[in-house]
Amino acid sequence: MASQDWFDKDFYAVLGVSKDVSQADLKKTYRKLARTYHPDSNPGDAAAEAKFKEISEANAVLSDPEQRKEYDQMRAMGPGRARFTAGGPGQAGGFDDVFGGMFGQGNQRGYSTGGNAGFEDIFGGLFGGGGFGQSSGGFRGAGGPTKGRDLTATTTLDFLTAIQGDTVRLQPADGKPISVKIPAGVKDGQKIRLKGKGEPSPDGGAPGDLTLTVSVRKHPVFDRDGLNLRVDVPVTFTEATLGATIEVPTLGGEPVKLKVAPGTPSGRVLRVKGRGVTTSKGVGDLLATVQVAVPAHLSADARAALEKFAALQPDENPRAELLAKARG
Repeated sequence: MASQDWFDKDFYAVLGVSKDVSQADLKKTYRKLARTYHPDSNPGDAAAEAKFKEISEANAVLSDPEQRKEYDQMRAMGPGRARFTAGGPGQAGGFDDVFGGMFGQGNQRGYSTGGNAGFEDIFGGLFGGGGFGQSSGGFRGAGGPTKGRDLTATTTLDFLTAIQGDTVRLQPADGKPISVKIPAGVKDGQKIRLKGKGEPSPDGGAPGDLTLTVSVRKHPVFDRDGLNLRVDVPVTFTEATLGATIEVPTLGGEPVKLKVAPGTPSGRVLRVKGRGVTTSKGVGDLLATVQVAVPAHLSADARAALEKFAALQPDENPRAELLAKARG
């Protein structure tokens, strides 16, 4: 939104850039200056704080293509034509003096804020519409203070931190590090919106927000399935056949003991209640999937015993039902 003090402020000079500066170079220059004059880097330095506000205001205008266009148009009026007084036609610094040169009209013609050729109509044509209010000695923006820019950031967490939650420190491109509380159970790719953690306002308004995208590293043992955690647990052929009590790992805690029933097949899932992911939405379980481990090497005695075992088994084909179904 255009403001009267745009006439009096050379935002290009404030930032030390040329009038044809690209948006990319403008951004680099502003970030460098912001790091130099940020109040957190200059505690108690009123001059640095004032300079920071000045460069923030300049950047807010010039980094917005529409505002920059309006600013350039207003500055093109030239020095000494920027002020408006309550005086009538022909008075120095009055309305006619400014627009007489612009529109090739004499300065003896009066204008009013009403009618088709009124004050707001002229500015509407210059700057794309209404939104200006008249005040003593100039114009003011119709809106309130400008909110600071929203920022984005990313962070990578290990699996355990994402499940249990923690406080991490981020180092933005501009400004001091900030502490961010990561809620328990955050997912890979989840976005967390941090209100008021963005750029400060250039004119005393509310700061912007920060949107943090979280990446979670893979765990070598556990996988996440909603609120549940999954783990593959190997058991021996003997344990699966005869039954056994085995130890199963838990995330960030001591192992728990589970009973494997006699005749447990590979792929059966054993459940440990309440040892999954805990969030405000609920508590998950630990799901342990049994994987029967087949020995890769057998001693002569073990092979002989296994062959004797096989000879004692009923003569049946465990794949008979599968083959029958495949034949239709």
